Amino acid sequence: MLHLRVYGSSSTLAEVGAALEARGAARHAALSAGVVDGRALLTAEVQGESADVALEYLLAQGMDAEDIALARFDDIGPISAGHREAALIWADVMGQASQNSRPVGRYLVFMCASGVIACFGVIYANTTLIVGAMAVSPDTLPVTAICTALVSRRWRLASRALLTLVIGLGLVGAVAALLTAGLDALGHLPSAFHVGESALDGLVNINASTVGVAFAAGVAGMLALETRASSAVGVAISVTTIPAAAYLGVAAGVGELREAAGALAVLAVNVAMLLAGGVATLMTQRRLAERSA
Repeated sequence: MLHLRVYGSSSTLAEVGAALEARGAARHAALSAGVVDGRALLTAEVQGESADVALEYLLAQGMDAEDIALARFDDIGPISAGHREAALIWADVMGQASQNSRPVGRYLVFMCASGVIACFGVIYANTTLIVGAMAVSPDTLPVTAICTALVSRRWRLASRALLTLVIGLGLVGAVAALLTAGLDALGHLPSAFHVGESALDGLVNINASTVGVAFAAGVAGMLALETRASSAVGVAISVTTIPAAAYLGVAAGVGELREAAGALAVLAVNVAMLLAGGVATLMTQRRLAERSA
């Protein structure tokens, strides 16, 4: 259930609220007087599948986007008859894509931290550290932003989100390479360390599991974004990106360019399949939403 709040002219909002209820786009519409004469606050309950219709109508009536807010509420207990699945709200997905497509400072810091943790995970073949690096990494955000932009044919947004993803994964690899080279120069790498003999050497080989796991992760990541579970499912995305990016960096740091090239190929295939899975999921969700509207 969504809670709609619109601030504007009292007379206009009274008509808008009545129209939304008449259209079936909202219910329980109520009007509260503002502290400024002639201004008021319209509140109403909106079902997820009606959110885009309600927003489009409000904007068409000249409402300012800054004066419109939608908040997501969770129903508790058997209050309403029947069960409704969370509907795709396109305005919400597009808003998140726009926000997640930029390489903000916090994103870059998290990716650097992920590179440090994953680097040690690769060097010591420590799966706990690698899982920790995947949990830290926020690369789910630009991946889902790219998928959204591709489905909506917003090429500029897609380019910006892709650049953000490339910068983030590049940071992971660069941090891992610099850290590995530094440890090597100081003699702190494990004795007779050879990245190609690591238990993680599968990160340089492309096979059926590479394609299947990445595609499934793309599906999970896109669905998680829509249900606000991205922080929990983000590891599903990162399992296909962070280990390969860190392995690439470690291999480059010790000069094993053949291993680095293999990891780069795996990373490229993983990203391509992530996007394929995310785009397919979002297109399916959007078509289902259009049919049920």
